[in-house]
Amino acid sequence: MRVFFRFVYVMALLFAPFFVYGQSENPELGELTGVAVPSGDDAAFSANFVLVEGGTFQMGSNNGDRDEKPVHQVTVKSFYMCKYEVTQKEWVEVMGSNPSYFKGDMRPVECVSWNDAVEYCNKRSQKEGLTPVYQNSGDVIVCDFNANGYRLPTEAEWEYAAKGGNKDAIMYEYSGSNSVGTVAWYDGNSGGMTHDVGTKAPNSLSVYDMSGNVWEWCWDWYGSYGIGAQTDPVGASSGSNRVARGGGWDFVAGILRSAYRGCYGLSYRSDILGFRILRPQV
Repeated sequence: MRVFFRFVYVMALLFAPFFVYGQSENPELGELTGVAVPSGDDAAFSANFVLVEGGTFQMGSNNGDRDEKPVHQVTVKSFYMCKYEVTQKEWVEVMGSNPSYFKGDMRPVECVSWNDAVEYCNKRSQKEGLTPVYQNSGDVIVCDFNANGYRLPTEAEWEYAAKGGNKDAIMYEYSGSNSVGTVAWYDGNSGGMTHDVGTKAPNSLSVYDMSGNVWEWCWDWYGSYGIGAQTDPVGASSGSNRVARGGGWDFVAGILRSAYRGCYGLSYRSDILGFRILRPQV
């Protein structure tokens, strides 16, 4: 009997590493302990980002609101998308204070305007030794899409990632599922508040909360879709509102569809509004 238990003990020591390193790839929120520091290798610069391989998809929906039409072909380059909405902890480490109404380190930062989000991107880029993407040109903010720093996704990049990039054979209504409660915090289950990021199921890219929790700012001015095929579109050249996507904790399920479009003014702040960031593949 002693020989048997000694054998079991030895086998446990031999195979323990496989049980540790063979765990699910679903996120451990402990990974989000602070601002990620790139290693210099784009493929592994942060455990919190995922490579979204470029491709072509059908943007919009024929079954949605008028501004989701016409459905049109869009091609985007590869990029690294953050798996999570920017958390309050990440925001405070860069900006120094927390504007959010619903406090919690791992909850998404909210009550941030589009201008606030752009400022965060530049400051985080500088903090990590990257080239800032955004520059002030008079009263206009311009984006250098060739810079290697953090930025907001374009509306096309956002929808492409929400729809699973080139990984989804099924066109889900929400990001990763046709069951809204599986992937999203919304008015039917949120209890009237935001929740920690990454606590609902991800989509096929392992990106979380692209439906629900908080709306997410995008780069683009809000405007009508064109008809023809496009490559790396960046939206209208001017406007009065910036695009926001994904819906939030206080909205009905239909607003959380991957193709649904929202928009708000540049300086608008609310506890329904946050953002996520990306970096280009360079």
